[in-house]
Amino acid sequence: MTELRIETTDIPGLLVVRLPVHGDARGWFKENWQRAKMTALGLPDFGPVQNNISFNASRGATRGIHAEPWDKLISVATGRVFGAWVDLRVGASFGSTFSLEVDESVAVFVPRGVGNSYQALEDGTAYSYLVNAHWRPGIRYPALALDDASAAIPWPIPLSESEISDKDRANPVLTDVSPFEAPRPLVIGGGQVATALRAVLPDAVFVTRPEVDLADPASLEAYDWSAHDVVINAAAMTAVDRAETAEGRREAWAANASGPAELARLAREHGFTLVHYSSDYVFDGTVASHSESEPLSPLGVYGQTKAAGDVAVASAPRHYILRTSWVIGEGANFVATMRSLAERGVSPSVVDDQIGRLTFTSELARATVHLLSHDAPFGTYNVTNGGEPMSWHAVAAAVFEASGRSGDDVSATSTAEYLAGRENVSPRPAHSTLDLAKLEATGFVPTDQLTALADYLAR
Repeated sequence: MTELRIETTDIPGLLVVRLPVHGDARGWFKENWQRAKMTALGLPDFGPVQNNISFNASRGATRGIHAEPWDKLISVATGRVFGAWVDLRVGASFGSTFSLEVDESVAVFVPRGVGNSYQALEDGTAYSYLVNAHWRPGIRYPALALDDASAAIPWPIPLSESEISDKDRANPVLTDVSPFEAPRPLVIGGGQVATALRAVLPDAVFVTRPEVDLADPASLEAYDWSAHDVVINAAAMTAVDRAETAEGRREAWAANASGPAELARLAREHGFTLVHYSSDYVFDGTVASHSESEPLSPLGVYGQTKAAGDVAVASAPRHYILRTSWVIGEGANFVATMRSLAERGVSPSVVDDQIGRLTFTSELARATVHLLSHDAPFGTYNVTNGGEPMSWHAVAAAVFEASGRSGDDVSATSTAEYLAGRENVSPRPAHSTLDLAKLEATGFVPTDQLTALADYLAR
């Protein structure tokens, strides 16, 4: 019996899994899919939703080279097969091949767009495959001729002696194959975060409220979600004080809670990975640093709706919740306001009892791509810039100094004094610092907030 291990191949993403097989006089037993152990060794957490069995009555039965638009884990239940894989995806590895004999001790992870074919080496062979999308009528994908000369697959049983369907005999040669194009990510929203995502996801599809309205279930039902394997929800109602009004409360619950809940349902139905952005406002700010496992404890309506959205999104099998704070991007924001005041000779009063870190939208976009491209375990991640936590007053002073003014031109005040006499004000968490250890464990190195601030102001 071998130890569980995972081997790479010359085809990017195609992985061979060596499975421990426990046998005795009665037969054998194996863990065909063990999520925790396999993902720990590097197998993508691909979220299977369907299990298929292919039975081959006679030795020599050969099934064509098909590049389906889903990931799969293939393994043998009984007998042996010869597996052949050809990369039919757009890119430098197009046309690369790999082959392997598969018995009960071997499984193979096949990423979407890689053509796969199997030839039964014994009578009564059955193999299974777990897939992470439901089959649907009319779906189209590339296929390749079994005898393509450029692939030169070394079939153990000559194709002339094999059982092959008429459909597979008609598949094209490699030069006539239209390469598989990966589904394009979908980004919902038109604000600061969506703007930053455009710079790092140039091939993504971007839609705004007229096209996909999170507050309108009919709009969500009408959209073709099957065209995307990643959906990034960058839409939200972020006017925290307006959320405390009667009209704003309804808007916040619709955009921040009900809409994400619908997206989570659609993610379960269509199998896409759902990325959602959360907020430090889901916490009451009574601890100095918030971890992802801290119980939710929102103070105001905005925080309550974001917390409800987090709970809903967490029900999607494949999800990333990126919890952030003090977001700074293109357009109106705190740093831009302080810069304007400094340039106009105004000396503002800024609160010094709210502590946290800035999150530049470029950093948030970079973390999003990092988690997706590194197949990080699904779940919730805190994402902010790095560095020592600061107060809003300290941030404002740094902006003034970078603008040629003295930091002393910014006076300090308390949150209570600043909000005194105002109506419909959302309570602010006193401590917004988010623990970044989980994010850093994935290999992401946060940019120091003061470095990012200097770069932002220089632009």
